[in-house]
Amino acid sequence: MKVKVQTLDAKGNGEIELKDEIFGLEPRADILHRVITWQLEKRRGTARGTRERSDVARTGKKFGRQKGGGTARHGDRRAPVFIGGGKAHGARVRDFNPSLNKKIRTLGLKMALSSKAQAGQLVIMDSIAVQDGKTKALAADLAKLGFGKTALVIDGDAVENSFALASANLHAVNVLPAIGANVYDILKHDTLVLTRAAVEKLEARFNG
Repeated sequence: MKVKVQTLDAKGNGEIELKDEIFGLEPRADILHRVITWQLEKRRGTARGTRERSDVARTGKKFGRQKGGGTARHGDRRAPVFIGGGKAHGARVRDFNPSLNKKIRTLGLKMALSSKAQAGQLVIMDSIAVQDGKTKALAADLAKLGFGKTALVIDGDAVENSFALASANLHAVNVLPAIGANVYDILKHDTLVLTRAAVEKLEARFNG
């Protein structure tokens, strides 16, 4: 698959050959759904478990007589009504760490890239360096390119510093290094922007 390479000033800069086994697959909704569900569950934090009455180290001896004390007939200092007692209906530790086969995760990422390519929402950039790192200049360049409402820009080993600085105040533009490419972020944005370096890193990642 051949895709035109663009620059920030909306000028063409040749073409790049994308591998069909990465960018030319037929997306499957079930695979994408499994990977996104796995991602979102992995992001969930687990609550710190509280100590309930069975976990508190206090005496279980009946501390008062049954009658004549003028109080309720308590037989356990671990009851939640006492200071130092167990927590009633406290937070429980829950496991939000599901597993998903590595082959399925890899296939899901390939299908996410392919879905953007087939929908015409994939843009390949030669370079994303911004002169003087100015947000105003970057906003004008992006308007010329005609990106959608939101765009995810993926660079090589690290995001180009001037672009990261210039895009910091643009809420519709998010940036990631190639190692951070994931299904959820790719599908959540209207446009996926890859640099030449990002394409090389992604193809090397899948070949490795």
